[in-house]
Amino acid sequence: MGLKQGIIGGLIALGLAGPALAGEIAITDPYARASTMMSKSGAAFMVIENAGTQDDRLVAATSDVAAKVELHTHEEDANGVMRMVEVEEGFAIPAGGQHVLARGGDHVMFLGLTRPLEQGDMVSVTLTFEKAGEMVVEVPVDLERGAAGAMGAMGGHMKMGD
Repeated sequence: MGLKQGIIGGLIALGLAGPALAGEIAITDPYARASTMMSKSGAAFMVIENAGTQDDRLVAATSDVAAKVELHTHEEDANGVMRMVEVEEGFAIPAGGQHVLARGGDHVMFLGLTRPLEQGDMVSVTLTFEKAGEMVVEVPVDLERGAAGAMGAMGGHMKMGD
């Protein structure tokens, strides 16, 4: 490989390592996980930052790795059991602020995985915002990240919502 190709390759790699941007919205620190190698579901987590002067809202997500993609959160029922539920109205992203999608909290849920999510893979996710529109985020699969403490944060009990 020549010097010119090496420089171009390096610049491309640097561009891919940076945050995803759409208007005033930036996505940082994305990663995805599956529960097990045989899982039919998985999830993506990230930080959504809004550098704009107007609030925005994440209203939908899609990906070719799943039959269905939903925006989810965890809620505790009257018995203290945590369960995942869809957030149909999406997640507010305040002007000049951020919204964190993290294990045990809000997240992008992949239902009916079309392929396994394996360590080191990349998952293409299209996020749709009310004002910023669509943006594609390349999300690395990291099956080790955040594993410790996630179930503890949910009280060790979780069941899928209806």
